[in-house]
Amino acid sequence: MLARAWITIVLMGICACTERAELTSDDTARLPATRFLSEVTGNNGYARVLYPKKFQFPQDHGSHPEYRTEWWYFTGNLEGARARHYGFELAFFRYALKADEAEGTSAWRTNQAWMAHFALTDTQGNKFFADERLSREAIGLAGNQRAPFRVWVEDWSATSEGIEFLPIHLKAGNENAKLDLTLVSSKPPIANGDGGMDRKGPGTGNASYYYSMTRLQTVGFIQVGSSKEMVSGFTWMDREWGTNTLNDDLEGWDWFSVQLSDNTELMYYRLRHRDGSTSPYSGGSIVDATGNYRSLSADAVLLTALDHWKSPNSARTYPVAWKLEVPDEDLILEIEPYLLQQELNLTVRYWEGAIRAIGTRQLQPVDGSGYLELAGY
Repeated sequence: MLARAWITIVLMGICACTERAELTSDDTARLPATRFLSEVTGNNGYARVLYPKKFQFPQDHGSHPEYRTEWWYFTGNLEGARARHYGFELAFFRYALKADEAEGTSAWRTNQAWMAHFALTDTQGNKFFADERLSREAIGLAGNQRAPFRVWVEDWSATSEGIEFLPIHLKAGNENAKLDLTLVSSKPPIANGDGGMDRKGPGTGNASYYYSMTRLQTVGFIQVGSSKEMVSGFTWMDREWGTNTLNDDLEGWDWFSVQLSDNTELMYYRLRHRDGSTSPYSGGSIVDATGNYRSLSADAVLLTALDHWKSPNSARTYPVAWKLEVPDEDLILEIEPYLLQQELNLTVRYWEGAIRAIGTRQLQPVDGSGYLELAGY
């Protein structure tokens, strides 16, 4: 969930160079994640999300360049030998610099900029790694193709193994941590919001097209330093695209995805106003064991922050432990992070990390894992 003119400036800077952008150590240069999805100047010429949509696959797995922003977002919890736990995030963001095609004849010309984020949580090792790639969409440095599907930024990629979207192969990392994973689905995609149109505010076009794949069976390898380990588990994929999705009166959001032991899944995001109140455009989805799902309204979920953590890097304080209740489902969960330090201090600053959940559904024990994203703190 991510840009105002600030991110435009950052990504336009990418288009002036061929190398990966260097990151400054000055925390004041980090951008609040809310700026990515707020009102930006120069939205004329872009398509807007105005009506529900019937998703068409595999076409909608691919890029929609007529909209300003778009992302492919993978998060997962994996287990290696001796029950060693890992969490990961791999996300690809496309951002249009202008609505028209870039002019000129240079091979470097483009109107699209790309960013990718990679993070790995090594719970038993008490380590968290985060990195990013920034690039232009030119001479093959970054981009998306629909058939066979591929999205990439430099050497990080999500690539289908054939004409169908799944299985899909994720590959990313740096000198400290790497992943090499293959994903297959055990449930069909779900359309979030109103028929895939997920409203984020009252204004015209304050919405995104949003679908999720909530339980992707995952196998592959994780490498931390020189230690490489076979892993398996589950991944969650979010897909969104739109133009000008957030209002200026929003301070940030708290986003939860949880895969539970009874083969159900839950997604909920709370949009926060600057005064701390919850936006009525908050919402989510809940998926049953057979893949059937329904939307959750803002007041269908009760959230209570149970504990906070102050980052030694940014001095920001994040609510990292929660009680989450869905009264209509008789579902009560207590959520905590596998590690406290899961803050990404990249070009965009936010906390996103692996979480575990324990609780009850209809008085029967249930537990699970998932991911929590905290933005605007």
